Amino acid sequence: MEEKMSKGLKRMLLLLNCTMLGLGNVGGPLLSRLYFLKGGKGVWISSCLETAGWPFMMLPLTISYLYRRRKEGPGTKLFFIKPPVFVASVVLGLLTGVDDFLYAYGVARLPISTTALIISTQLAFTAAFAFLLVKPKFTAFTINSIFLLTLGAVVLALHTSSDRPANESKLRYFMGFFMTLGASALYGFVLPAIELTYKKAKQTVTYSLVMEMQMVMSFSATVFCATGMIFHGDFKAIPREASEYELGQSTYYVVLVLNAIFWQMFFMGAVGVVFSASSLLSGIIIAALLPVTESLAVLFYHEKFQVEKGLALVLSLWGSLNYFYGEFQENKKIKKQNQALETEIP
Repeated sequence: MEEKMSKGLKRMLLLLNCTMLGLGNVGGPLLSRLYFLKGGKGVWISSCLETAGWPFMMLPLTISYLYRRRKEGPGTKLFFIKPPVFVASVVLGLLTGVDDFLYAYGVARLPISTTALIISTQLAFTAAFAFLLVKPKFTAFTINSIFLLTLGAVVLALHTSSDRPANESKLRYFMGFFMTLGASALYGFVLPAIELTYKKAKQTVTYSLVMEMQMVMSFSATVFCATGMIFHGDFKAIPREASEYELGQSTYYVVLVLNAIFWQMFFMGAVGVVFSASSLLSGIIIAALLPVTESLAVLFYHEKFQVEKGLALVLSLWGSLNYFYGEFQENKKIKKQNQALETEIP
């Protein structure tokens, strides 16, 4: 059961979460790749950073609590989350931890422009799992956009060897490709699963509850990845990596911190968009920002941009525009229907 909110407030929340999702979706992958390009080698370290920013959630949650306390008095609840939603959040967090590792492995082996194009398939996975779990309304434009985005990834998959880094073996390169595809599929499941949790929660789903859920998910994912770091000996490797980092020791730690901040923005923005709109829109925004990530990867990291990447990019853009045009037409149609109903009422 979702909290009833005014249209203005819901739009403001949607805009805020779209902004966070956008910044995180572009900045997170670029910073993750920077870590590996300049001497970082820890896949578990990189995966842990994707959710290690969960303590930052304490600030907005504290502000929310103080605001409610001023209105409701000393009896104000500190947390909204109830045991069933808490358990669901832990499970979703562990799945996110697995997803973090798969994605980090891919970023370590592939150019970021290739990784971004593979991640665009997430929309197809999100749509498929959303259809099974939350039954959204699919229009011809939605189906067409999913088809185009998936086709773009297929084109890329057929020509993967052309952008393999010189120091990367073919086996590790292909492992990176399929690990990234696995990450895309898994997060394509997680987003509709979050939406389903909102729908099935036997409590009012407020934005504060959404933040609490995200904090639990991020903490669970961080515990999963930190466990991997312990078994792999990555905590001991951090000082050595810092001393050998090409950009300097202090910059190494700045890169780690910024990684955590931008990825936390991504995850908070993603679940916030699911709350304010739908899991499908969250997937669409991730796919639509592909050109920005592509352009910045070519600009900053001088990555190759072959014909097949260009074709995949065009298909991805075409697919994203298809979706947004379809949504625009659907909203116009609903507006006209509402206006017609208002004129019929005496």
